[in-house]
Amino acid sequence: MSGPFSGGGRPAGGQPRLPTPPTGWPVGSYGTYEQAQRAVEHLAENEFPVEDVTIVGVDLMLVERVLGRLSWGRVLGTGAGSGAWFGLFAGVLLSFFDSQVVSWAPILVGLVLGVVAGLVFSAIGYSMSKGRRDFSSSSQLVAGRYDVLCQPRSAEKGRNLLSKLVMRSTPQ
Repeated sequence: MSGPFSGGGRPAGGQPRLPTPPTGWPVGSYGTYEQAQRAVEHLAENEFPVEDVTIVGVDLMLVERVLGRLSWGRVLGTGAGSGAWFGLFAGVLLSFFDSQVVSWAPILVGLVLGVVAGLVFSAIGYSMSKGRRDFSSSSQLVAGRYDVLCQPRSAEKGRNLLSKLVMRSTPQ
């Protein structure tokens, strides 16, 4: 039996159960995740043991992109739409338990109740914000660079393979 202090921090699959710092030697550093992913794909195509590889995002940033201004119309429309989807889902589930072959009543009732609930809850939420956040946005966690780390036993081979990838993609 393993506990948090017994040295059994890694299960049989090799992945740590708890958040742990990455280990390994750097074999490449890239400006985008796509480039780091391409490097690992190159290693895999060349029969490299990719289970020794870790991609690490360094210099993390939370980027919030503003999508637009919120208004009562937009808030109520979004609330009605999401409520309609939930109500439609609930109505379809309830219609399965109806004794008739096809019953539209539970579906329509679910749809109407979902729209009403969506309107009410979105109106309450927006009115409670009191104009402190009158915009919608989406957040994303991005890194300044992406390092590819490799276990020491195969780091030299990994560096050699990745240097060939760089030489192949560099225009002559």
